[in-house]
Amino acid sequence: MKTVVIGLLGVQLDQPRKSRDRWATWRPSVGICQQDDLIVDRFELLVERRYSTLAAQVVTDIETVSPETTVRSHSIALDDPWDFEEVYATLHQFSLEYPFDPENEQYLVHITTGTHVAQICLFLLTESRHLPARLLQSSPPATRTRARNSATTSVEGTYQIVDLDLSRYDQLATRFSQEHDEATSILKRGIETKDEAFNTLIDRIERVSLATQAPILMTGPTGAGKTQLAKRIYELKQSRRQIEGPLVEVNCATIRGEQAMSTLFGHTKGAFTGASAARAGLLKSADGGMLFLDEIGELGLDEQAMLLRAIEEKQFLPVGSDRPTQSNFQLIAGSNRDLVADVAQGLFRDDLLARINLWSFRLPSLAERRSDIDPNIDFELQQYTRTTGDKVTINQEARNKFLAFAIDPATSWKGNFRDLNAAITRMATLADGGRITVELVDEEIVRLRANWRAPSAQQDADQVLTNYLGIDAVDSIDRFERTQLADVIRVCRENKTLSAAGRELFQASRRAKARPNDADRLRKYLARFGLSWADLQ
Repeated sequence: MKTVVIGLLGVQLDQPRKSRDRWATWRPSVGICQQDDLIVDRFELLVERRYSTLAAQVVTDIETVSPETTVRSHSIALDDPWDFEEVYATLHQFSLEYPFDPENEQYLVHITTGTHVAQICLFLLTESRHLPARLLQSSPPATRTRARNSATTSVEGTYQIVDLDLSRYDQLATRFSQEHDEATSILKRGIETKDEAFNTLIDRIERVSLATQAPILMTGPTGAGKTQLAKRIYELKQSRRQIEGPLVEVNCATIRGEQAMSTLFGHTKGAFTGASAARAGLLKSADGGMLFLDEIGELGLDEQAMLLRAIEEKQFLPVGSDRPTQSNFQLIAGSNRDLVADVAQGLFRDDLLARINLWSFRLPSLAERRSDIDPNIDFELQQYTRTTGDKVTINQEARNKFLAFAIDPATSWKGNFRDLNAAITRMATLADGGRITVELVDEEIVRLRANWRAPSAQQDADQVLTNYLGIDAVDSIDRFERTQLADVIRVCRENKTLSAAGRELFQASRRAKARPNDADRLRKYLARFGLSWADLQ
């Protein structure tokens, strides 16, 4: 396989101080072709047009010291070799037009010569595989000596070949992997989550958070963790020194009308009744940092218009002022509403949504992440210990029972992680001797089910059954039969006799029988669940 070197003519390094000293001076483009263990079959030399004379000399010298090397000059036009956009475009065009043949040739990109801008561009093009090559870095000899006898005995220096495939560098790959794991651990609060979809989501959020200052929109149900994740993103960017200012957060549902304008954008003294002093506002307070606007869909249209200007122009008008205030912040917006539907109904500005929706992530509910409930139990217990100073554990039997309830598809977790936090906190607070027992779990399950029941004139079916059968028996009955049995129990309690209850329950079917025995029919139905009329009275 032939070896092909691609490099820029070094206007400074390939130019000897004096013509007669050129063989006693280290010149990278020439020296790379003098290496005993590196045979260069072809040298693709990129030359700015104005340095054609120097290029001709270097080509001649390479052919002198390495007759087996064919040198091909490529003329490039650069008005400003320090203009990144111009240099990158020129080198990128070369990479598109060059007839690479990687099956028969191996390519080395020489990054020693050229301006720092050119070296960076060559690195990027090699990393992106526009140049299917490895990097070639040459260095001058440690001690420079002048040739005495031979005009062709040059100072060749040394070289190093760098492959940008980091998988070949175990130590570097491990380091990058550790940094990635540390970043995702920050975003997940150190919880070893098991849900694959959620872990993929966190990986994407980590990558976006570290790569951009653009707004980020987080959607999902209340209690899914939007506020906590916003705080973790801030901590991550702060740890990488990408942000220095504060994290400012506000729930937009708590501010309305003129108060919203003043809270967000500030006001001047006397701007309205009660404005006895000027106020900076939250957007100004977030200057240089991050602004988290939770429930952004609750903002009025006027506030939305002001916010859009602040995002796009980094300035806004405080209430009562005709002079704009500057503030440069990164916005993270949260919403549990369907903002697209709000746009259609005229409740949310489409231009603002387009601006904040560049990076949009939907956080799943706890019911969608049931496999992560187990590690979150440990996390909530640790949080309880940090807050109270009391260490609380949960015995295995109690843990298994709570998990069986928690991962059951019938368990709604309407409040998401807030419900889980509250449940663990309550059980930990009531745990005698710092140990959560099965009895505490049973009590908490009943409480959660009662909290989640829909508003109704009738008592929750599961609560009714639990009062008579116990939680284990209720869990063994299908939801269909639980609903039916709960209604039967309510009718029995509302009637004085078994026969009266039977007549009410079997009102339609009893008309088709000559001798209906409603009491016996009801007695047998109750017996299926281990209940008697006396139990219900």
